[in-house]
Amino acid sequence: MPRTIFTAAQMLLTSSKSQEPNPKEKDQIPRSKMEDGAKPRDLEDRTFEFAQSVRAFVKQLPRTLSNTEDVRQLVRASGSVAANWIEADEALSKKDFLMRVKICRKESKESRLFLRLIDAGLSKNNVAARERLAAEARELTLIFHQSSRRADDGGILLGI
Repeated sequence: MPRTIFTAAQMLLTSSKSQEPNPKEKDQIPRSKMEDGAKPRDLEDRTFEFAQSVRAFVKQLPRTLSNTEDVRQLVRASGSVAANWIEADEALSKKDFLMRVKICRKESKESRLFLRLIDAGLSKNNVAARERLAAEARELTLIFHQSSRRADDGGILLGI
């Protein structure tokens, strides 16, 4: 019997289709694996979940002029972290890897900045979610910083 291998995105899609929405949870921010404390070891999955969690978070925010601009930048930066890590993981050279990892670090720092600038409103859930995402952005920044330092020193590369 052939085994089917699913990607993380396919598993998320199939699991989300099978669950019926609960009317009591309509005002709550969806919880991701990242928020449950079980962080994926694979950076591709972790950065994907970060970008996905940011997108779920911004849907719950109050629509203000400043939030509109900050949210736009936050969504782009969080997605860029994931996209550039995929590029770094597939790097053709050490120089290419270093450039992509440094971009990941810059984008995760930018994500944290915009998370801190966003007006979460009066909802304690929004404030708590913002703090969790800012902490994750900080952790990703530290991971990418250490990865670039090791690659500069000729040490072990993450993901390669």
